Amino acid sequence: MSTLRLSTTSYVVLGMIAMRGPSTPYDLKRAIGRSVGYFWNFPHAQLYAEPKRLQEAGLLDVHEEGTGRRRKIYTITEAGDDALRGWLAEPVKEHFELRDIAEIKLFFNELAEPDDVARLARDQIEQHERRIAEYEEMRRRYGGIEEVSSRMVTLELGLGMEYAARDFWRGVQARVERGEFSSVKGRPMAR
Repeated sequence: MSTLRLSTTSYVVLGMIAMRGPSTPYDLKRAIGRSVGYFWNFPHAQLYAEPKRLQEAGLLDVHEEGTGRRRKIYTITEAGDDALRGWLAEPVKEHFELRDIAEIKLFFNELAEPDDVARLARDQIEQHERRIAEYEEMRRRYGGIEEVSSRMVTLELGLGMEYAARDFWRGVQARVERGEFSSVKGRPMAR
């Protein structure tokens, strides 16, 4: 086995295959899109390349179908399982990272018109309400299924964050309505 540096994507691929069993890259893409993809973004190309990289490092085995589409089906090796378990046991030292374009726009609110801030708040409220409805539906559909109940804990965190974000933007909207955001009119913009 090589001394390949593993990324978060590497561990997600290993974890998905360990949890799901034999999987094609397409299977991984679909499974991730319905699970961790809600809180961790993955470029699709990376999900198709990573299994091959992990197979070359001895962390996955591959079996290619002999007929039909000749799909490559990956399974986790003992070394892959050891690497995954080691990663799961490590403490997380990185601080939670939030990358939100709306928050950046809000930061520059003094350069925007109050109507723009109000529209931003309304749009964000709608987006968070849609995600809340989607998450609540997931909880309703899968919450009682024992096989996935331990994974539902991440849904609870996602719901809490969506409710908090929606309530924050409702507060911004209320502040706009109270006139707490001033207009840029009369303020020179740097050129």
